[in-house]
Amino acid sequence: MDSSIKIPGFNARVGLDGLLGLIPGAGDTMGALISSIVISEAVHMGVPKSVLLKMAFNIALDVLVGAVPVLGDIFDFVWKSNQRNVVLLNDYLEHPRETLVTSRLFAWGLGAVLAVFAIVVGTLGFALVRALLNAGGV
Repeated sequence: MDSSIKIPGFNARVGLDGLLGLIPGAGDTMGALISSIVISEAVHMGVPKSVLLKMAFNIALDVLVGAVPVLGDIFDFVWKSNQRNVVLLNDYLEHPRETLVTSRLFAWGLGAVLAVFAIVVGTLGFALVRALLNAGGV
């Protein structure tokens, strides 16, 4: 999905995921659905949830940034979420304890970032509503 096609004259490869990302709207969604096959196989292999979360994050980031016109298309060719997920799965199979520890740290870090984001957005929303109410004389 990420590097099946060699670009002549360059030491670079592209894949179906990047090419699908060029299709506005549906391309990134189709790529994510195909990419989820690796996660599905990992589930059947009994891979822990923290490793699966990291794999899902790789695909989600690919889809979210890939949805941005032009920048997202470039990102699709560079990020290579499927290769990252296969490497992560192989790392887990070869070194389960180390991969589990780093994946858990990633999950906690992601949770912390999301919590801070929610607090910041909530605080800004509260401040905006308060400013609007004060401006209206209420």
